[in-house]
Amino acid sequence: MTKRLITVGHSPDPDDAFMFYALAHDKLDTGDLAFRHELQDIETLNRRALKGELEVSAVSIHAYAYLADKYALLPSGCSMGDRYGPMVVARKPLTVGDLRAITIAVPGTMTTAFLALRLLLPGDIHYEVVPFDEIIPAVASGRFEAGLIIHEGQLTFQNQDLQLVIDLGVWWQDKTGLPLPLGGNAVRRDLGAATMGAISRLLKESIQYALAHRQDALGHALKYARDMDLGLADRFVGMYVNDWTLDYGPRGRAAVARLLDEGHRAGVIPHRVAVDFVE
Repeated sequence: MTKRLITVGHSPDPDDAFMFYALAHDKLDTGDLAFRHELQDIETLNRRALKGELEVSAVSIHAYAYLADKYALLPSGCSMGDRYGPMVVARKPLTVGDLRAITIAVPGTMTTAFLALRLLLPGDIHYEVVPFDEIIPAVASGRFEAGLIIHEGQLTFQNQDLQLVIDLGVWWQDKTGLPLPLGGNAVRRDLGAATMGAISRLLKESIQYALAHRQDALGHALKYARDMDLGLADRFVGMYVNDWTLDYGPRGRAAVARLLDEGHRAGVIPHRVAVDFVE
């Protein structure tokens, strides 16, 4: 049987590697579908999804605002910051007000981290886009006074003697009472309802398999854990692969809608976004 090839884009990070472990290692019966994995940083994936290049891709929730015509969100696979999330860090103590006077290294303008920063600091801010894994070294070296960090940097920035200015996940939850929806997995609409549904089922099964075979999946994820031992990688995976990841649920879906609505009201997102999940 000739299988239909589905290219999946996701980040080279322990949480995504953990999530896709079963699909990447042929642990599931995928029927007439075959999956090929392409690992790239989230901003590159966001830009590729704008062009519709990937059948399935991890995307920033911020980026989804510009992808909704081509992609629907899968109900599984989200990364949710539940009183934690992207952080602004600096070499010396700074207040949020201080951030307006300096240039902040950011991991990409389509990331949810950047949207949250723009909501924190309405109006003009000074920033420069830097690859996410270069931001901590760039701040530690003095190239930038502050940086907006994502992924495992949230657990390792103190190793470089950097200080927390603000955790945007905590700020967002204090502001809205909702978790901060950072990323999700999106599927291209032109695949058709049946294939989209099959992909949705298989992604959820992959997450369930990893959670049920945690040590094996962690062993795979550890290959992508920069500056982390097994214990820290396990902690990071637990932050972003959990019950939220199996299904957004009503509260998670409300969080996505609220974030994109706030982005539109602030003028960061130029249009209202109708959020569409594969059912």
